[in-house]
Parts: sequence; structure tokens; C-alpha cells
Amino acid sequence: MVMKIAAAEAFGGGTLLCSYRFGIRDRRYLISLDWPPTTTTTTTTAAAAIRLPTHLRTRSFLDHASASLKPHQPRLVFVARAVDSTQPSSAAASDKAVVPDNEFSLAKVSFGVIGLAFGIALLSYGFGAYFNILPGSEWSALMLTYGFPLAIIGMALKYAELKPVPCISYSDSQKLREACATPILKQVRNDVTRFRYGDEQHLDEALKRIFQYGQGGGIPRRSAPILQMIREEVTEDGKYCLVLVFEAKTLQLSDFEQRQAKFASFFGPGITAEIVKGENDLYEVRLISNTTL
Repeated sequence: MVMKIAAAEAFGGGTLLCSYRFGIRDRRYLISLDWPPTTTTTTTTAAAAIRLPTHLRTRSFLDHASASLKPHQPRLVFVARAVDSTQPSSAAASDKAVVPDNEFSLAKVSFGVIGLAFGIALLSYGFGAYFNILPGSEWSALMLTYGFPLAIIGMALKYAELKPVPCISYSDSQKLREACATPILKQVRNDVTRFRYGDEQHLDEALKRIFQYGQGGGIPRRSAPILQMIREEVTEDGKYCLVLVFEAKTLQLSDFEQRQAKFASFFGPGITAEIVKGENDLYEVRLISNTTL
């Protein structure tokens, strides 16, 4: 620092940028030192100012008056940022908070995993007891008898298993679900958020009727949309809405729009269907309940 001040004196003054940076809360500051030319009759006066980078000084500033400074007395300039009125309030943010689905249900448990685990455990212990490695040789035949079919059933269920799709629920929509969601919308939510067995995909029967696989004016079954997730939200006019997010790589928005009435009639009564194009190959079918509080 002494060498920088000496250099400033030699060149008739200037602004010294110090390499020391520090932060207050979430802001970063840079210290600069304004050094005027030296004279033989007066004492050198230094004015130190804390300055923000240019891109952070786009808000309102606090006016400050230049007071007379004693020799080598630093001057601190505080820059205030205006409050952004576009930021959501705490109440609105709490209504849009995602509610985790921590409710336990047997429908959310894979019976294939349970059967396979019990079957392998019985078979392992049965063989160990049969060869006198483990105690209980008198029960080995019984464990082997029941362990083998349990393992086979578990593998079959695991093979035919259809995993549940993710469900995003907001706190405001969760409050409206019991009062405003129709019985069919509740059933759809429960069906797609649990394990299913034997079905090719979720809502297979509904999609078969709506898109008419292999029929005149329909689509090929290989082009059928696949349900990726569901979302519960509240519309701008305060209605409960269940959003079905499909992935369809070979379909267009028009393929969904011309079947908008079929979506409303199949998942009705008491709902309105809307079609929205999402990112990439995703399409959203918004099932809005007409029931209000």
C-alpha cells in the first residue's frame, strides 16, 4: 500500500484499487483510495470510499453530503438497493410450497419386492437348515416348500410391475382437493401414484378410448402418449386442477387438441379439459374441476 501511495504522489494523484475485498451479508465490496496530489504546504488528505461494482449500482442511491475530512480520515459510502416489488410475498410463497407425499399406503409398496425377499429368505434358510449349517433342520422341508413358490410369484410380480408416477402437489391445491376435486379426479390421482401389475402403462384404458388405437381416425398403439407425472395446482380463478403430463414423441399438439372434448367427457362430469404444449415432447392435459368453494 505504501508503494502504491508513493506511486500516486509521483504521478500527481489518482485512484488506488486495493486488492482487499470483503462482504456484508450477501454483498461484495471493493475498497478504492482517492489520493490527491501532494503539496509542500498542506498535509496530504486521503478519502477512502467503499464502492459497489457498476452492475450492482442500478438501484436507488442514498444521497450523501461531502463533509470536510481530516487528514487520512476514511469516508464510507453505503449503497442501498430498492426492494423489488416483483418478489412474491411470504404468504404467496407458502401457498405455492410443494407438499411432500409422506403418507404411507400399502399401494405404494411393491408386492414383487416383498414376495421375492420372503421367498429368497425362506429358500436360503431352508437350504442352510437342510445341510445342518443353520439350526431348525426339522423345518427345512416346510421352508423350501413355501419359499420356492413365493420367490417365483415375487419375480413374476416384479416383471409385470408398473411403477407409480411422480406427483407434485402444492399446499393451496391440497386444501382444495377434498372439497373441490371430483371423485374421478381423486381416483385418477390414486391409481397413477401406486404400483400396478399387468398394465402396459398408466391410464391405458382411458388413452385407448380417447386416441382409438388402430381404428379409423386414431393413432397407432406404438405412438401412444406415456404419462410421465401429474401435478396438482390451483388456477387463477381459484379452481382445483389436476395436470396430466404426457410424453409423445410422434404426436403433435393438434392430435391432443382435436381430442380435448374426449378428455373432458371421459374424466367428467364436472370438469373442463385444456391442452398445453410443454417443453420438448411433453404435453399437458389440464383437468379443471368446475366445483368451487
